[in-house]
Amino acid sequence: MNYRVLKENDLFLLTNLAGDVTPEQTAGEEQLTGYGLYRSDTRFLSRMELLVNGRRPIVLASEADQNYAATVVLTNPHMEEDGKLILWRESVELRRERFIYGDVLYETVRMTNFSPQPLDFELAIRFEADFTDMFVVRGFMGGKLGVAHPPQAAPGELRFAYDGSDGIARALRVVWDDAAAVAGADGVLRRPVSLAPGASAELSLRLLPSLAGIEPSPLRPAEALARLEAEYADWRDGSCSVRSDRPLLDALYERGLMDLRVLLNDEGLGRFPVAGLPWYAVLFGRDSLITALQLLPIRPETALATLRMMARWQGDRHDAWRDEQPGKIMHELRRGELAATDQVPFSPYYGTVDATPLFLLLAAEYVRWTGEAEALRELKPHLERALQWVDDNAARYGGFVSYHSESAKGIANQGWKDSADSIVHREGEYAATPIALVEVQGYVYRAKSQLARQFAGLSEEPGDGWDEWARRLEAEAEALRQRFEAAFWLEDESYYAIALDRDGRPVRSVTSNPGHALSSGLFAPERAAAVARRLVAPDLFSGYGIRTMAAGQTGYNPMSYHDGSVWPHDNSMCLLGLAEQGFAAEAATVVEGLLASAAHFEGARLPELFCGYGRDAGKPVRYPVACSPQAWAAGTPLVMLTAMLGLRPDCADGVVALSPSLPDGMDRLEAKGIRIGKGRLDVEVRRERDGFRAVVTANTTGLAVRCEAAAAAPV
Repeated sequence: MNYRVLKENDLFLLTNLAGDVTPEQTAGEEQLTGYGLYRSDTRFLSRMELLVNGRRPIVLASEADQNYAATVVLTNPHMEEDGKLILWRESVELRRERFIYGDVLYETVRMTNFSPQPLDFELAIRFEADFTDMFVVRGFMGGKLGVAHPPQAAPGELRFAYDGSDGIARALRVVWDDAAAVAGADGVLRRPVSLAPGASAELSLRLLPSLAGIEPSPLRPAEALARLEAEYADWRDGSCSVRSDRPLLDALYERGLMDLRVLLNDEGLGRFPVAGLPWYAVLFGRDSLITALQLLPIRPETALATLRMMARWQGDRHDAWRDEQPGKIMHELRRGELAATDQVPFSPYYGTVDATPLFLLLAAEYVRWTGEAEALRELKPHLERALQWVDDNAARYGGFVSYHSESAKGIANQGWKDSADSIVHREGEYAATPIALVEVQGYVYRAKSQLARQFAGLSEEPGDGWDEWARRLEAEAEALRQRFEAAFWLEDESYYAIALDRDGRPVRSVTSNPGHALSSGLFAPERAAAVARRLVAPDLFSGYGIRTMAAGQTGYNPMSYHDGSVWPHDNSMCLLGLAEQGFAAEAATVVEGLLASAAHFEGARLPELFCGYGRDAGKPVRYPVACSPQAWAAGTPLVMLTAMLGLRPDCADGVVALSPSLPDGMDRLEAKGIRIGKGRLDVEVRRERDGFRAVVTANTTGLAVRCEAAAAAPV
C-alpha cells in the first residue's frame, strides 16, 4: 500500500508515504488521486507539503501499524549552490507525528541536527484548501459548486474559507503556537531553524475543519493523544482476544480488530461501521450491516447501533431519483455539496436490493447472539415496514425479491456485485433487470425463519399479535423455499444460479453468490453439500480464497472487480454457511487459503479484494485500487475465528454449540471474551490424534455449552 490514511470518526487524512498531501503523484506511487483531509465528503485540505529550503525531503520510514496515529521519518537531500555547501545530505532528521481526535488533526514536526556542525535552514509547509466534493475528487462528475476565498494569514494561524452552493459555509484553520513560524497570503508557513549539533526543535500544528460556523475545540496535544490511546486500549481490552500456534492468524485477527475500530463512526446512536477507506467512510447499507454481523461475537453493541442508524434513514416515500420506497433500507449516505443540492441522489440513495433483508437478518441474529429481545420491540415499526417492502417487492417481481433502478444516476446492478458486468449469462449476455439474486433470497428466508422464532418468544398475552406474526413469517419462509428450489437449481452443474433475469431465466454462471445463502437453511441438505464441495473445487477456489466467478466461465476474468477476483468478505459469508451447516473440512480449506493470502499483504491486512490468480502465480496479485482498510475485509478474520470454533449460539434455547475444526498447520487455538448472551465465553481448542478437543475455561453467558465435534471431549 503506497499511501497512508488516518481516520477518527468523521475526519480522515489521505497522504503519500512522505505524509504529504500533494495534487500530483510522484514516480512509483499507487494509481491514486485525491490526497487530502476530508470531512463530511468534502476535501478540506488539498495540499500540505513539507519542504526543507524549498525541496522535498527523503522518506526513511513511513509507518502504517496504526490507523489513528502515524510517524514518518525523513531527512534532507544534499544541497549545494554554486559550489557552496548549503546542507550536507542526511544532516537533519525530520520526524512527523500526527493523529486525529475530536475532528482535529494534530501534527508535530520534530527537527534534529545529526551533523557535527551548527545548521541553519528553512522549514516550510505549503497549504492549499479547495473544499472539493468527494464525487468531483474521484472524477465521477462536476456540477454547480461554491466559491473558495483566498487564504487569510494572521499571527499563529492560517485560514481558508468556502461558501458552498448548498448554503453551507466551510472553513479550515491551521493554528500553531510557535512565534517564529509565520504564514503568508500564499498559504505557505515558514519557520527559520537554527540548530546546534545534537539539538532539536519542534513545530506543532492543529488543523480545524468547520461546517456552518461550528469548529471543533482542540485539546492540548498530549491530552488529546492520551484520550485517543485510552479509547483504543478500551476497545482492545473489551473485545475477544485470540492466541494460537499460528502467529499469522493472531496478527491477522489483531489487525482486523483494530481496523474495525478506526472504521467506526458515532452520530449519537452508538458506534456503527462505515464501509472503508479512503473513499467509503460513510454509512453504507449492506457493508455496514454485514460488518455488524461479523462483529456479533466480538462487539454486539455495534449491531444495535447499526440497526438504529438504518432505522433512522429507512425509506418513507416513493422517490425514483433516489430509488427510495417506503420501508426500504438505504444504500449509501453522502453529505457533500453535490448530495445536499440534489446533483447526485445520495442523500441518502436507496439503490440496493440486499440491505433491507440484511437489516431484518441482523435484527434476528442480534437477538440470537445476545438474547436481548427488547431490541425487537424497539425496532418493531421498522421491522414491519421492512418486511412489507420485502413482500411488496416479491409480489411485484413474480415471487422473488428483485432489483430494478429507476434513478437517472442510480446503480444498475444493486446486489453486492454492483459493477455493470457482474451478472452475466454463460453465453456472455448481460442479464436484464429486474434481477433476482440467489443470496438475497437466502437473506429473506433466514430473516423470516429466525424472526419467526424470535417473535414467538415475545408474546406476553394472548392476542398481542406476536405469535400470529411468527406463524405468518414461518409459512412465508416455507413457501419461498419451495419456489426457490424449482427456479434456481441447475441440475447440470449441481449448483445454484447466481440470479434470475427479467424473463425468469436462470443466469447460469457459476459464482460465489450461492455461498452467501448457504447459512440460511434455504437449500435442500443434499444440495447444500453440493454447494459446499463446489466452493472449494479448483475452478472456484484459487488456493488463496473463493473466487467471485469460477475459472472457465464465459465471464471469468481474474483481474476483474467481480468476475473472478477474490473478496475476503465474500469468503467470510461463505464461511458462515460452511460452519453453520457443518462443512468443517471445506471451512478449514477456506481459512487456510485466506491465511496463505494474508502472509503477502502489508501488516497482515486483508484488502477489499485481490485478483483471482492461483498459487502458481507465486503470491496473491494485488487489485490496483482496492480499499484498505475496508470494513468487511477487516471483519473476515473474526468470521474465521467463529468458523474454526464452529460457534453457534441460540439464546432462545439457552445453548451454545461448538464444533471446532482447525486448518492444516494449526494445532492450538484460544479465544477469550467471546460475547454471547449476558456474558463472555473462553474456549481452548487443541488438535488430538483422532480429532479436536474443546475446553471451556470460563463461561458467564448463562448458557449451556454443547460440543458437537465427534472426537471432542464433553465440556
